[in-house]
Amino acid sequence: MSNVIETTGVVVRAETDQPKTVEMNGFGVGERNTLVISFATAVALIGTWWLIARLGLVPRLFLPTPQEVATQIGAVYRDGYAGASLGEHISASLFRIATAAAIAIAAGIPIGLLMGLNRWAKGIFDTPIEFYWPLPPLAYLPLMIIWLGIGETSKVTLLVLAMFAPICLSAQAGVRALPIERVNAARSLGARPWQLLVSIVLPSALPEILTGIRIALGVGWGTLVAAELIASNRGIGYMIMSASQFLATDVVFVGIGIIAACAFAFSAAVRLLEATLVPWKGKS
Repeated sequence: MSNVIETTGVVVRAETDQPKTVEMNGFGVGERNTLVISFATAVALIGTWWLIARLGLVPRLFLPTPQEVATQIGAVYRDGYAGASLGEHISASLFRIATAAAIAIAAGIPIGLLMGLNRWAKGIFDTPIEFYWPLPPLAYLPLMIIWLGIGETSKVTLLVLAMFAPICLSAQAGVRALPIERVNAARSLGARPWQLLVSIVLPSALPEILTGIRIALGVGWGTLVAAELIASNRGIGYMIMSASQFLATDVVFVGIGIIAACAFAFSAAVRLLEATLVPWKGKS
């Protein structure tokens, strides 16, 4: 498209640019799938493990081959280990993790939201949380035994303490990241405080809360071995510790693999929940 302009006897043809559609490049990973890269990395790691064990660079006592670990999985599944079947070990650990996660979520989310909304609540809860959270669970494990005995209560309490802080602090961070414009808009429309909490604060903080739950589940599975040191006779952590006492490295690898698989399944479930509840995350 062009326009003809005549000035002092000179004809000038002025071209007008056509509108162009420009596709904006994303930043970071975005929505691009990394499944192939992850699968290739897993294959490379297993191949490296097999090569090192096959060449004998590390004694078999300390690093069994993948085939030996796979064979031991079948043996533990058929015959059990340390006085219990594989199903009993897994179910005992899942019960402890699930119970602790339910308690940590039920307590951590309300307290975290309250800390983000009220300075008195933040002042009261922030100090004890920041005091104990950096401590490794083994540091206060003896106190759990002294105070709560050697039953399931001490094990679950240890896991709750490990999982509570990430959930609580993530909920608080979600509230603090809430744009004030949303709150003001809701107030201008006559929203009451409880309506602000349910319709504005909680949905806005939900992405941070779900991220905190994922982190807490990872910390919980990492703490499981310490929790099952307390006079246990069932559980994956107990199985690992029993195998380590007899230098049964292949059984230790089996236990580590089961914990990793369970933790991955829990993380995938939270990711699916995240995609369902907060589909807008990362797309603003």
